[in-house]
Amino acid sequence: MKKILTAVLTLTATAGLMFAQESLANPDPTVIGNDSARQALKEVSVDKFELEGSWNASISPDNGVISARLFEGAPAAKEPLQGDEDAPDTRVLGVTVEFFHRGLNSFYIRSTRPIPIEGVTKTISLWVAGRNMDHSLYVLVQDYYGNNFELYVGSLGFSGWKKMQVAVPPTPDGEHGIIQQSAYDGIRPGLRIVGFRVDCDPMLARGTYYLYFDDLRAVTDLYDVENRDEDDMRDDW
Repeated sequence: MKKILTAVLTLTATAGLMFAQESLANPDPTVIGNDSARQALKEVSVDKFELEGSWNASISPDNGVISARLFEGAPAAKEPLQGDEDAPDTRVLGVTVEFFHRGLNSFYIRSTRPIPIEGVTKTISLWVAGRNMDHSLYVLVQDYYGNNFELYVGSLGFSGWKKMQVAVPPTPDGEHGIIQQSAYDGIRPGLRIVGFRVDCDPMLARGTYYLYFDDLRAVTDLYDVENRDEDDMRDDW
């Protein structure tokens, strides 16, 4: 009997671990921070990397030289957003870094101005060509009150294009963490994308490195935005 009970507990724990790993690798926007049935989830385009000069790249001058520009191209597996099939989407953002030496190097790709996302953002995704280097990608965001946060997107140790996604963790109490809306303020809810940071593997930060981005999107809950009365007053004066 003890052996049977032990086996059942072991299988249960293993299944729970596998579920947790799967949830972290593939975040489900329908359950992130969902404390009610009132949701209006929608996938929206944040930036398609089509406008030259809208993103800037930087690195410490002691560590290397960096540049960013747009190129013609697109991931073959990328699917257009519903209703957005005819919008221009033929370019990708390319970044190249020439490292001066190995070491603890980081570089940044920032939007010329923070990009707002309406509603309460659940997940952020983009297509990345990481050139099979085990560097770490982070997305930099600002919350409702302008506080800065970074979210780990994943390792760039893969070849070709890959769609990478990260969940935006909900605030546990409305006062800590990433706050996207508040019952005490009447301003519209939302999050802002500031840019990206790449932390380089110290042993791989040498020579020239190439990185490409395309199709930055978000899944956002627009319930409060869509259900606000047109004649309601805005408490932002």
